[in-house]
Amino acid sequence: MTEYGRGPGSEAWHPEDPLYGEQGWDGQHAAHGQNQYGGQDQYGVQQQPYPQDPYSQQQDPYAQQQYAQEQQQYGTPQDPYAHQHQQHQPPPQQHQPPQQPQYNGGWDTGHQAAMPYGGQPHDPYGQQPAGYGEQQDHYGTPEAYPPPQPPGRREAVPEQQSPDWNPDVPQEETHPFFTGADEPAGGRDARDDEYDDEHEDDSRASRRGGRGGNERRGKGKKKSRSGCACLVVSVALVGGLGGVTYLGYSYYKGQFGEAPDYAGDGSGEVEVEIPKGALGGEIANILKKNGVVKSVDAFVSAQNANPRGKSIQAGVYLLKEEMSADSAVTMMLDPKSQNPLVIPEGTKNFEVYAMIDERLGLKKGSTDKVADTHAESLGLPDWAEDNPEVKDPLEGFLYPAAYPVSKGSKPEDTLKRMVSRANEEYEKAEVEEKATKLGLKNPWQLITVASLVQVEGKYKHDFDKVARVVYNRLKPGNTETVGRLEFDSTVNYIKGQSTLDLGPVDELRKIDDPYNTYRIQGLPAGPISNPGTDALHSAMNPASGPWYYFVSVTEDKTVFAVTNEEHERNRQKYEDEKARQ
Repeated sequence: MTEYGRGPGSEAWHPEDPLYGEQGWDGQHAAHGQNQYGGQDQYGVQQQPYPQDPYSQQQDPYAQQQYAQEQQQYGTPQDPYAHQHQQHQPPPQQHQPPQQPQYNGGWDTGHQAAMPYGGQPHDPYGQQPAGYGEQQDHYGTPEAYPPPQPPGRREAVPEQQSPDWNPDVPQEETHPFFTGADEPAGGRDARDDEYDDEHEDDSRASRRGGRGGNERRGKGKKKSRSGCACLVVSVALVGGLGGVTYLGYSYYKGQFGEAPDYAGDGSGEVEVEIPKGALGGEIANILKKNGVVKSVDAFVSAQNANPRGKSIQAGVYLLKEEMSADSAVTMMLDPKSQNPLVIPEGTKNFEVYAMIDERLGLKKGSTDKVADTHAESLGLPDWAEDNPEVKDPLEGFLYPAAYPVSKGSKPEDTLKRMVSRANEEYEKAEVEEKATKLGLKNPWQLITVASLVQVEGKYKHDFDKVARVVYNRLKPGNTETVGRLEFDSTVNYIKGQSTLDLGPVDELRKIDDPYNTYRIQGLPAGPISNPGTDALHSAMNPASGPWYYFVSVTEDKTVFAVTNEEHERNRQKYEDEKARQ
């Protein structure tokens, strides 16, 4: 009997039961003396609320065996909603089957363990009453379950919490390695001192034990050992961090840091040649190779930062050693730092040879000799005449410009560069087509005319008229000069001089030379100078006019005449001006 007077059988609740006749949770009383649960234990499988189910009377042949096994294994009540159809054999002490259970407003009896066996596979809802004989009252022993409570009075069963571990809360580390303490959390058990020396193995085994409060945790390693381990780990971490930091700094420095650079304006003197078409990176490499700047990146950055940095031209520069990149850029933009070999317009070849000798520090006449013996291998065009009367086949092809000529280079290298430049300019000017239109035999004659215009015309604004005088005098049937040019410049070329006082004309006509225009008709055997771009343009595009004569009466004035009488008057003016000086 329980405290409420219930026996082991299927008796009704005692009338003095506080819950007897309660209206608030079952909605209807069962008749007095009639079991409200239909004669079965409240934890048995409840009646199927769908009596019309055709499978409600189906018997489960395995129900009795399964239930018995489950009771033996688990000893827990069955889920009233388990999907099973069981028929229970009446107990030995009962001779008649139990009454049909009544369902007077069912209520949830709480969380029940689900029974996974015995369900009908073809109809999961085909439950049937699972009556069985009376069994031992689950409330009649001290270990019995508490009586069921109606829904309004039931208290939620608190979930059992693990005493040692909560998955939602991070566990605090208590080992001395992480806390820095000498002892584990909770202090040192006095008994551990006895086991440290005599039971070292047992101590290790205890450290491998669980976290339960009933298990004894060993001390672990001694204090001195823990300190050594921490020291080793700390040193390793600091060393690794230092290595990573250094590598990161080196990478940042190489990728984003300032490039290596010298400081100051440098010292000493170094000659550097920058080839044509060289850009920032190539220029920087040349400067670094010659010891001017410390790094390529430093110079490129300085050049990009300077508004005029991109205007650095090809040529020879006289710089200093170990200059800062900014100083190197600034100095290269200063024309005074450039040290090229400049060939002025109208310069004759013998003058060019002397300039090259001087630049390279060679004996006088060295370049002239190279030009004489290597002329054919220096790159002259096919239309250059191979005429034995030509004094210098390179005349007119050492194009006037600025050339990088550094010490230690060879004369033939400089000559090749000059001839190559002339070929480029002449090809660009289309001299072959122009010569044909002007009635000349070949481009060679056009270059010869340009060389005469360059020397005879004192000022560029006179070049077009001087070119017209040349062509007028070359015309057949010319009665003024009878086809002779009579230019003093040709006589000076023969004599290798430059003067205006050549003497009487009759004396000049006596000079027997294919370049003497006082003696021969037409053009001289070859060019007498190296014409520039302006003289070449005027030779190809002469002005229109009937002039046959011209004379420069002052430093900035040249007068032109059609007839010889007019020309003589102009010459008198020149003589008078000369006398006043």
